[in-house]
Amino acid sequence: MTTFLIVIIILALIFDFINGFHDAANSIATVVSTKVLTPFQAVLWAALFNVVAYFIFTEHNIAGTISNIVKHDFATLDVVFSGLIAAIIWNLLTWWSGIPSSSSHTLIGGFAGAAIAKAGGFFAINSPLIVKTICFIVAAPLIGMIMAFIISLWFLSSFRKGWGPKLFSLLIIAGVLFFLYMVLEFKPEMLHSHYSSYILRVIFHAQNFKWLLLGLIMIIMGIFTLFLSGLNAHRSHVWFKKLQLLSSAAFSIGHGGNDAQKVMGIITAALIAGNIIPDFGHMPAWVPMACYTAIGLGTLSGGWKIIKTMGTKITKVTPFEGVAAETAGAITLFVTEALKIPVSTTHTITGSIIGVGATKRLSAVRWGVTFNLIWAWILTIPVSGLLAAGVYYLVSLFR
Repeated sequence: MTTFLIVIIILALIFDFINGFHDAANSIATVVSTKVLTPFQAVLWAALFNVVAYFIFTEHNIAGTISNIVKHDFATLDVVFSGLIAAIIWNLLTWWSGIPSSSSHTLIGGFAGAAIAKAGGFFAINSPLIVKTICFIVAAPLIGMIMAFIISLWFLSSFRKGWGPKLFSLLIIAGVLFFLYMVLEFKPEMLHSHYSSYILRVIFHAQNFKWLLLGLIMIIMGIFTLFLSGLNAHRSHVWFKKLQLLSSAAFSIGHGGNDAQKVMGIITAALIAGNIIPDFGHMPAWVPMACYTAIGLGTLSGGWKIIKTMGTKITKVTPFEGVAAETAGAITLFVTEALKIPVSTTHTITGSIIGVGATKRLSAVRWGVTFNLIWAWILTIPVSGLLAAGVYYLVSLFR
């Protein structure tokens, strides 16, 4: 490897680390604001499951998408370097200001902006892929908001006595089981003398495990709602606190699986540009290991300013609402990862928090804060792109 390539890899891992503490609030804001865990316990919990994602998201779907944002002819080392510098600058500025902007937007904007500056036109970027990605990035908070709203209403209805809410919970459990049956491609004819070994292979297959994990969480919540009407306010509050450990862990796994892969894609693009590997399929094993470790260490360092914004300024969050928001966010992240779309974890959890706040009343959401965040999100891609273009022109003067 050349010195320049090594510098780029180090910068990418620094960005990954910054991404971790910049986005730490995404995973732990609700669990801290509801006092389920102390801030230190929460970052330990989130960092652990950020790294656990390495063993679950083994297909590297999002990494492949990121590595193809810029056409390979223009994804040179100076372009990757400029994009990373711009992304790091914007992430640090928004972190210092306590603004939960999107690291996804920053990285995509920086990478694309530097390539456009190099080529002198938009033909340097994979426009259909970027448009598709941006559409899903915009849709992710809306999906999270709708899902969190529905899950909150499901929990609220379960407090009522009668068979109606219980029947609805049973239907959800049945739906999750049917989904798992379809996803796992269960084949009864394969269950001959090697029944137990076949079951273990199905369960621990990388593509299956993430869906089994998510399905298990939904089934546990479904079973819990069957007994919710028989609990008093204090006992239900205690149980929702316990469930929030599960939902926050699921969201942290989604966060690690989503955001670590973005840096994996950037490092792989740099390795291809440096003629170290021929294509994405030859990504070295150390790349995902380094990226998941870096984001876990970043989360461990925390991001307290953004935690305050996410956990208290948008709407007041209880354990009940925290479970709904984190579960909705986790589902969104797991599904978009399977679709190979690098969505923003910041947007996703913010939309989910708004969704649970709206179940109380629309005025429960502090829309002034929310609109300020939206403006920051809108500006992130163009500002990162312009910053990267400026950095590229400066780098060109010295190369």
